[in-house]
Amino acid sequence: MSSIIRSLLLACAVGAAGSALAPSQVLAQSVSCPVKIGGVLSLTGSMGAVGKNIANSAQLAVQHINAGGGVKGCQVQLVLRDDQGQPNVGVDAAKFLVEVERVAALTAAISSGVTIPVLTSVAVPSKIPQIACCSSAPILTTMAQEGKTGGFFFRTFPTVKNLAYPPAKIAAERGWKRIAMIYVNTDYGTSLVKDFTRATEAFGGKVVKTVGFNENQASYRAEVASALAEKPDAMFLVAFPQDGATIAREWISLGGTQNLILNNALRSPDFVKAVGEKYLAKAFGTDNASAAGPSVNVFKEAFEAEFKASAAGPGIYNIYDAVMVLGLAMNIAPDLSGTSIRDAIRKSHVAGGEAVSTGPAEFKKALALIAKGAPIKYFGATGPVEFDANGDVSGPALAWRVEGSNLVIDRSFSTEDMQKLFKQIDG
Repeated sequence: MSSIIRSLLLACAVGAAGSALAPSQVLAQSVSCPVKIGGVLSLTGSMGAVGKNIANSAQLAVQHINAGGGVKGCQVQLVLRDDQGQPNVGVDAAKFLVEVERVAALTAAISSGVTIPVLTSVAVPSKIPQIACCSSAPILTTMAQEGKTGGFFFRTFPTVKNLAYPPAKIAAERGWKRIAMIYVNTDYGTSLVKDFTRATEAFGGKVVKTVGFNENQASYRAEVASALAEKPDAMFLVAFPQDGATIAREWISLGGTQNLILNNALRSPDFVKAVGEKYLAKAFGTDNASAAGPSVNVFKEAFEAEFKASAAGPGIYNIYDAVMVLGLAMNIAPDLSGTSIRDAIRKSHVAGGEAVSTGPAEFKKALALIAKGAPIKYFGATGPVEFDANGDVSGPALAWRVEGSNLVIDRSFSTEDMQKLFKQIDG
């Protein structure tokens, strides 16, 4: 276990004794310190390479919250558990965090296949708010509409259409008309197949073959051979880095085209290294994130300085915002009950509120505004974080490519661009 992950399991250092309390911190006397946030993330398994950087980003958010004043006078502790990418493991981890560690809220999980059972088995019955960094399955919106989330579910990651429509548009622009899809057989993967197929057909192309796979196999030659049989002129790979690298290598070794479309989870240096950059020169991928802006830049610089690693990658920006929103909501809420935090989450970004951004100084500014009863409007690492009635966010997208050993952003889709694209495809 790395020192970074070990540090996530430890309490953050408490503030210097004798520090004067701000007005917003007077409730500390009735709050048990430290205030705990639970994290259920994939640190091992097929998503382990992605999950470790996401966990680092969550810890950075906690550091910024604590440096900016904490929650109601208390320091915040992130208590992290590994779901291994497995639903049953994730549920057990969440139960431990809620029932034993007594966390006030959860950030969980990366995979929709883990997020959903954690939500239904733990968060909703326990009335604990859950903010997911990376789960995009549309069923979560449907559940909210049907009243099955109790309003306790939020996500800082747009729905799967944000990941399906831009690559279909770019593929059409490149003249890729016959596309095969090899996809992870989860809610996320099947939803992406459905929406990408719809968008591809709207642009005059065709998805000629879809092949699902189960994770953690030693080889995927059968799946690759099935997709290759249709002789596609491009392949959309929907996978996480470990399995994605295996599939990409076998695809190329069996003569598949290097016209590759990569899902957001493959925006990972580990994936590029495992496949070989020379085989990805024609590839592109898309992701949900702001390509530029002051709030984004502050986060990016802080992450890279803290971890001496690139901030490029899926979920890194989204988890930071998830934890920061929880920190803001906990200060806005009159107490730290799950219901109070739930009701305060949308108050972290309200129309007419004063803008607050990323980093410790901006969190401190937010606490001063909250203490005065003034509304705030959080602009995070992914841009404006505004939840709708279902706990969803909308937002911009970006296109990325591999340049040497680097992951380079070469195109952005603003929120307005995405709205136009949705209208073009959905009518």
